[in-house]
Amino acid sequence: KGIDSTLVILANKLKNKKQKTGIEVIKEYQDLPLVECYPNQLNQVFMNIMSNAIDALEESEKENLQIRIATQIEQNNTVIISISDNALGMNQETIENIFNPFFTTKPIGKGTGLGLSISYQIITEKHKGMISCNSTIGEGTEFLITIPVEQEVDNG
Repeated sequence: KGIDSTLVILANKLKNKKQKTGIEVIKEYQDLPLVECYPNQLNQVFMNIMSNAIDALEESEKENLQIRIATQIEQNNTVIISISDNALGMNQETIENIFNPFFTTKPIGKGTGLGLSISYQIITEKHKGMISCNSTIGEGTEFLITIPVEQEVDNG
């Protein structure tokens, strides 16, 4: 539900102005159990990653622009969310810095460099999960988010 509500918010940006066809969103959702989480914060993570993907796709000169979103449950009761694009990809140096505060590849005034840093904190600290980035120059980028289904709630 969180992913789909984020897509509704981003619907206008997905109608790419440069390309007549816009950006195709491919959903590959498995049935997931309910996950104890902070939904607004997770939606912020989805928003940050998908907004970056849209920006990257708009910069590419490719045809058939796509964002692929897949969800699955692992045997160890971990939910995996994959958000990938088929834009230009990132080099290794960029990948190594992507979650650092204030790191951005965007021009001045376009981004703060905080979106992925905040996303990293939300996933790792608030949800006891992991977030990683894989990218291949010329092919695209994938973010993998893993979140345990049952978490120890910190009431302290």
